[in-house]
Amino acid sequence: MGTWYFAGNVRQSRRVSLPQPPAPRPERHDTRLDRYVEQYADRTHTMQASAVRALFAVANRPEVVSLAGGMPNITDLPLNVVADSLQNLIMTEGTKAMQYGSGQGEPMIREQICEVMGLEGIVAHPDDVVVTCGSQQALDLVTRIFCNPGDVVIAEAPSYVGALTTFRSYQVEVVHVTMDDDGIRTDALAQAVTACRAAGKNPKFLYTIPNFSNPSGISQTADRRREVLQTCLDLDLLVVEDNPYGLLSLDAEPLPALRSMEDEQVLYLGSFSKTFAPGFRIGWALAPHAVREKLTLAQEAATLCPPVFSQYAVSSYLRDHDWQNQIVSFKDMYRARRDAMLEALEEYMPEGTTWTNPAGGFFVWVTMPEGLDSQSMLPRAVTDRVAYTPGTAFYADGLGSRNLRLSFCYPPPDRIREGVRRLAEVMRRELDLHHTFGLGTSPRHDGLTSGPGPEVS
Repeated sequence: MGTWYFAGNVRQSRRVSLPQPPAPRPERHDTRLDRYVEQYADRTHTMQASAVRALFAVANRPEVVSLAGGMPNITDLPLNVVADSLQNLIMTEGTKAMQYGSGQGEPMIREQICEVMGLEGIVAHPDDVVVTCGSQQALDLVTRIFCNPGDVVIAEAPSYVGALTTFRSYQVEVVHVTMDDDGIRTDALAQAVTACRAAGKNPKFLYTIPNFSNPSGISQTADRRREVLQTCLDLDLLVVEDNPYGLLSLDAEPLPALRSMEDEQVLYLGSFSKTFAPGFRIGWALAPHAVREKLTLAQEAATLCPPVFSQYAVSSYLRDHDWQNQIVSFKDMYRARRDAMLEALEEYMPEGTTWTNPAGGFFVWVTMPEGLDSQSMLPRAVTDRVAYTPGTAFYADGLGSRNLRLSFCYPPPDRIREGVRRLAEVMRRELDLHHTFGLGTSPRHDGLTSGPGPEVS
């Protein structure tokens, strides 16, 4: 039917189109359990479960020796001192500690963070520190403010799985650069950046863990650090220095941080998770002034403010306890575990296996003999009551199939030795199968050399 309109005393009519009812949605015949699957943002399609987190349920079984997770051993913490400190905090400053706070972080802990960084040669002002929920959130905020979908991050190979997860969630392409026993190869770094720019891609920063890298355990030498910095200065490339393990040097004094050598080109990330306790979730970013402003705005959008109670708790620990001597205690404990792992690897591993010799941190990077695949071998290792992290978790491009990461930070030395023994037995059986049936290598074969360094072809 038409619709009548009136103009003065004359009645007129004309036909207009009424909106049609929406067509019925086609009936679904698939087996999807998530009714919202078509409503998620595109960035969710690249999200993947962490290989390390996926192992937790199995690795925490008491009969399994877990050499997988990088969980700090905090049994040596003086819990009575921490308890007294927290009780005193609540009684004297509880109304402040349990209130909202600054998006940048509380002034007293930012000052103390500068003192902590001073142990690695960094001269910093508290105004340039942004407190975060662990250094993982700091990395998330840095990626958020610098990277658009399709941008490139240059990362050492292998690289921290949590960083790769963050970059993937922001739809960032990761371009790996190879390492040798001294750290990032600067020729590969320059070549990667130049090739990206020639292809019209936009490399935003270099991501590196220069001290006892997770997962390789390799540290950049002092000379290599200067070379990496000079290469990035020449290329006008920002450096994101992730340094959770720097104070856990087991054989010598800590090397100067990259940030201590260059203050405008380096954005530094730190954490109390490895030198105090991870449960408080306090980390930080030290950034040039303008970048600091952007990080603070991003922090306020994400959490309003970092956890105030945790900041006060960490601050009171640093103020009232001999935290530097506590780090010495941690180092002694980790050194015994590191040495137990290296000795066990030497004793039990089959011929053709190589590994790094970390001078600190938590991890050893193992290269298995030709023909073995760490991902496909994992279920059989767990059946034999030992867990590790497959090397493919630490590459954005599927490499690392012959590699695995072993963590020495949590189990006691005798359990570490037993875990390595069990792992070696699994590897020997895998090698026997390979030799008997002529099984080929995984298509993810990474071309690793037989030497101890995590080089890729």
